[in-house]
Amino acid sequence: MADGMMEARRPRWLPWTGRRPELSSEGLALLASAYFAVTANGAFWRAASAAGDLSGPTGWLTAASLFVAIFAVHAALLCLLLTRWTAKPVLTMLLLTTAAASYFASAYAVHLDPGMVRNVLGTDSRESAELLTPALIGMMLAYGLLPAALLWTVRIRRTSWWRALIQRVLTVVALTALAVVALLVAFQDVSSLMRNHKPLRYLIAPGNYLSSLGRVLLGDMGEPKGPRQVVAADARLAGHTPTTKPHLLVIVIGETVRAQNWGLNGYARQTTPQLAKRDVINFRDVTACGSNTEVSVPCMFSVIGRRGYDRSLIRQSESLLHVLERAGIKTLWRDNQTGCKGVCDGLAFESYRQLRNNPLCDDRTCRDVIMLEGLHEAIDTNPGDVVVVLHQLGNHGPSYFRRYPPALRVYRPDCTSPDLGACTQQEIVNAYDNAILATDDFLARTVDLLAQDANHDTALVYVSDHGESLGERNLYLHGLPYALAPETQVKVPMVMWLSPGMAADRGVDARCLKQQATQPVSHDYLFHSVLGLLQVSTREYDPAFDIFAPCTVRTAAAQIVNDDFNAVAAP
Repeated sequence: MADGMMEARRPRWLPWTGRRPELSSEGLALLASAYFAVTANGAFWRAASAAGDLSGPTGWLTAASLFVAIFAVHAALLCLLLTRWTAKPVLTMLLLTTAAASYFASAYAVHLDPGMVRNVLGTDSRESAELLTPALIGMMLAYGLLPAALLWTVRIRRTSWWRALIQRVLTVVALTALAVVALLVAFQDVSSLMRNHKPLRYLIAPGNYLSSLGRVLLGDMGEPKGPRQVVAADARLAGHTPTTKPHLLVIVIGETVRAQNWGLNGYARQTTPQLAKRDVINFRDVTACGSNTEVSVPCMFSVIGRRGYDRSLIRQSESLLHVLERAGIKTLWRDNQTGCKGVCDGLAFESYRQLRNNPLCDDRTCRDVIMLEGLHEAIDTNPGDVVVVLHQLGNHGPSYFRRYPPALRVYRPDCTSPDLGACTQQEIVNAYDNAILATDDFLARTVDLLAQDANHDTALVYVSDHGESLGERNLYLHGLPYALAPETQVKVPMVMWLSPGMAADRGVDARCLKQQATQPVSHDYLFHSVLGLLQVSTREYDPAFDIFAPCTVRTAAAQIVNDDFNAVAAP
């Protein structure tokens, strides 16, 4: 009997008892929240410390207050999510996802705001595969899978529904009160930190991606369905004489190329040697609409632009390509990325993401040059003007080394791993610069193709969607909130080339345009510059955002076009 009493008094959670540990759902929520607070927020603490708000005599109090608040808020939220039936699957998912989120926040300073969550949701399987590095897998095994395995050994205590409800309500109230008290203890310092460094909240896991995901889903569900809002209903071709050749404009949307490493901008390395040999016009000071593709691509093709940025309105409105189609100009989007982000909805679209039996493709991706194959065959059946958009894979990271062929592996040693943490910063820069050489080669080939076209007056516009961080301030990749993003992520290269026929037909003074290229511009100029170059008349056209407008020679033909623009634009 004594032995029985001793057995009964042994704590059930001791491993040598042979019994499974037992916890209530609330206890599991508290334990999980404490685990997340300790293991998943290293990036947040480093960023808060770097901001200087955790130093000084009261720095320890601010840190303690934040830690308790982070624990209490997450525990309260988990109490609302976890039941005896949902606790284990939900926590398993959170453990694995939070381990991945913590890795990207620590390794690359990724802030999981709604924009970044949209990027994640828009990532295809090939992009995801490139991110599965040994370091990420190790993090998910150690901080996700192992605790998840321990979780499934726990028995969740059963209790009556009314007792469970009372216990749950009391726990949530107590945790809420604890969070409030913790924040009030150091309210001035905590509020100053969060007010002056708002993006820091997107480093606090798992609340960062859960709240952002909720905002994305609620925002998308709240958007009205149905046809897009018509833009420039009055659009029409205002130029062209019977003797003029049809126009062919190729717009190349680059990926992740930053202005700082662009050879034509005066970079220490000549990363654009082939373009330097061609008569292109290079713009040195160009600002992107966003720091990621999900924002920048729809924004640059929108009449709204960054200056009036409204994501929902942009998504619900027609793009530049829809306006061109209405004016009678055929469009074609060729894509080596993850789609046109709504810009070409309902219009001609060709994807090169499906692997092909082609020497330009490997077992993962195809090089951008493949988009030039059969280009003339795709457009020559159209007798009028054509605009082709080529959406590059470009410098998409972190696998920069996959973006260039061996012949363009000029800068060595280059990083040949998708795990940037396994490379030195110089090796990363070398691989990134080699990838720019591949873009330079692609653009040079495109210019040559257009120069040899005897059936069209031709032009090329190249602009990157956003830039990239390569280790400066311990930042990598892109996608930081726009207000926080450094210039490396929002300053991009832009290049234009016009055939003699196109320049003459529009009356563009090349010397003036080269001078104009020294002035600051942004993605907002693309919409109006394309309308101006192709001589599309509409009230939506704004000559103040047309790069070509100040450099239009007042020939008789050009004067007619400009007068028509001014007449249509007049109220």
